Amino acid sequence: MGREDYQKSKKFKALLNISEISNKIKELAENDRISFKKHAVLRMFQRNIFVDEVREALINGEIIEDYPKDRALPSYLVLGYIEKLRPLHIVVAYDPNESILWVITVYEPNPKEWEEGFRKRRR
Repeated sequence: MGREDYQKSKKFKALLNISEISNKIKELAENDRISFKKHAVLRMFQRNIFVDEVREALINGEIIEDYPKDRALPSYLVLGYIEKLRPLHIVVAYDPNESILWVITVYEPNPKEWEEGFRKRRR
Protein backbone atom coordinates (compact mmCIF):
# COMPACT_ATOMS: atom_id res chain seq x y z
CA MET A 1 0.00 0.00 0.00
CA GLY A 2 1.43 3.36 -1.01
CA ARG A 3 1.41 6.48 1.11
CA GLU A 4 -1.47 7.95 -0.88
CA ASP A 5 -3.60 4.85 -0.25
CA TYR A 6 -2.71 5.02 3.43
CA GLN A 7 -3.80 8.66 3.57
CA LYS A 8 -7.10 7.74 1.91
CA SER A 9 -7.56 4.99 4.52
CA LYS A 10 -6.83 7.45 7.33
CA LYS A 11 -9.43 9.84 5.94
CA PHE A 12 -11.90 6.99 5.53
CA LYS A 13 -11.30 5.88 9.13
CA ALA A 14 -12.00 9.39 10.34
CA LEU A 15 -15.43 9.20 8.71
CA LEU A 16 -16.39 6.01 10.57
CA ASN A 17 -17.01 5.58 14.26
CA ILE A 18 -16.34 2.38 16.20
CA SER A 19 -19.93 1.21 15.76
CA GLU A 20 -19.68 1.58 11.99
CA ILE A 21 -16.31 -0.19 11.92
CA SER A 22 -17.76 -2.99 14.06
CA ASN A 23 -20.65 -3.41 11.61
CA LYS A 24 -18.20 -3.45 8.70
CA ILE A 25 -16.10 -6.17 10.41
CA LYS A 26 -19.20 -8.32 10.89
CA GLU A 27 -20.31 -7.74 7.28
CA LEU A 28 -16.89 -8.65 5.86
CA ALA A 29 -16.70 -11.77 8.04
CA GLU A 30 -20.20 -12.88 7.01
CA ASN A 31 -19.22 -12.47 3.35
CA ASP A 32 -15.86 -14.25 3.75
CA ARG A 33 -13.90 -11.09 2.90
CA ILE A 34 -11.13 -12.11 5.32
CA SER A 35 -7.43 -12.53 4.62
CA PHE A 36 -4.94 -13.90 7.10
CA LYS A 37 -1.43 -12.55 7.57
CA LYS A 38 1.26 -15.22 7.72
CA HIS A 39 1.78 -14.49 11.43
CA ALA A 40 -1.93 -15.12 12.13
CA VAL A 41 -1.87 -18.45 10.29
CA LEU A 42 1.20 -19.56 12.24
CA ARG A 43 -0.32 -18.57 15.59
CA MET A 44 -3.65 -20.19 14.74
CA PHE A 45 -1.84 -23.44 13.91
CA GLN A 46 0.15 -23.29 17.16
CA ARG A 47 -2.98 -22.51 19.20
CA ASN A 48 -5.32 -24.95 17.48
CA ILE A 49 -7.66 -22.21 16.25
CA PHE A 50 -9.50 -22.74 12.97
CA VAL A 51 -10.58 -20.30 10.24
CA ASP A 52 -14.28 -21.01 10.83
CA GLU A 53 -13.81 -20.24 14.52
CA VAL A 54 -12.19 -16.90 13.74
CA ARG A 55 -15.02 -16.07 11.36
CA GLU A 56 -17.62 -17.02 14.02
CA ALA A 57 -15.87 -14.91 16.66
CA LEU A 58 -15.69 -11.90 14.31
CA ILE A 59 -19.37 -12.16 13.45
CA ASN A 60 -20.47 -12.28 17.09
CA GLY A 61 -17.62 -10.16 18.47
CA GLU A 62 -17.14 -6.63 19.66
CA ILE A 63 -14.30 -4.15 19.35
CA ILE A 64 -12.64 -3.70 22.74
CA GLU A 65 -9.59 -1.67 21.69
CA ASP A 66 -8.62 0.35 18.66
CA TYR A 67 -5.20 1.30 17.37
CA PRO A 68 -5.78 4.20 14.94
CA LYS A 69 -2.07 4.91 14.45
CA ASP A 70 -0.98 1.41 13.44
CA ARG A 71 1.55 1.41 10.61
CA ALA A 72 -0.26 0.23 7.49
CA LEU A 73 -3.92 0.50 8.48
CA PRO A 74 -5.82 1.29 11.67
CA SER A 75 -6.42 -1.94 13.57
CA TYR A 76 -8.81 -3.21 16.18
CA LEU A 77 -8.86 -5.82 18.92
CA VAL A 78 -12.05 -7.85 18.70
CA LEU A 79 -13.36 -10.07 21.49
CA GLY A 80 -15.54 -12.89 20.22
CA TYR A 81 -16.65 -16.27 21.47
CA ILE A 82 -16.63 -19.66 19.82
CA GLU A 83 -19.74 -21.69 20.64
CA LYS A 84 -20.36 -19.09 23.40
CA LEU A 85 -17.71 -20.74 25.58
CA ARG A 86 -14.18 -20.10 24.30
CA PRO A 87 -13.09 -16.45 24.13
CA LEU A 88 -10.83 -15.27 21.33
CA HIS A 89 -8.99 -12.01 20.83
CA ILE A 90 -8.50 -11.18 17.17
CA VAL A 91 -6.46 -8.23 15.96
CA VAL A 92 -7.80 -7.09 12.59
CA ALA A 93 -7.19 -4.25 10.15
CA TYR A 94 -9.88 -3.05 7.78
CA ASP A 95 -8.73 -2.07 4.30
CA PRO A 96 -11.48 0.11 2.82
CA ASN A 97 -9.75 0.33 -0.56
CA GLU A 98 -9.92 -3.45 -1.06
CA SER A 99 -12.99 -4.00 1.14
CA ILE A 100 -11.16 -6.73 3.03
CA LEU A 101 -10.46 -7.57 6.64
CA TRP A 102 -6.88 -8.54 7.50
CA VAL A 103 -6.44 -10.86 10.48
CA ILE A 104 -3.12 -9.96 12.07
CA THR A 105 -3.13 -12.34 15.03
CA VAL A 106 -5.49 -14.52 17.07
CA TYR A 107 -5.18 -15.79 20.63
CA GLU A 108 -7.11 -16.89 23.68
CA PRO A 109 -6.88 -14.12 26.27
CA ASN A 110 -4.98 -15.03 29.43
CA PRO A 111 -7.14 -14.52 32.58
CA LYS A 112 -4.01 -13.32 34.43
CA GLU A 113 -3.64 -10.44 31.94
CA TRP A 114 -7.32 -9.58 31.43
CA GLU A 115 -10.13 -8.69 33.81
CA GLU A 116 -13.18 -10.93 34.02
CA GLY A 117 -14.97 -10.91 30.67
CA PHE A 118 -11.66 -10.28 28.80
CA ARG A 119 -12.62 -6.72 27.80
CA LYS A 120 -10.09 -4.78 29.87
CA ARG A 121 -6.43 -5.38 30.59
CA ARG A 122 -5.41 -5.81 34.20
CA ARG A 123 -3.20 -3.03 35.50
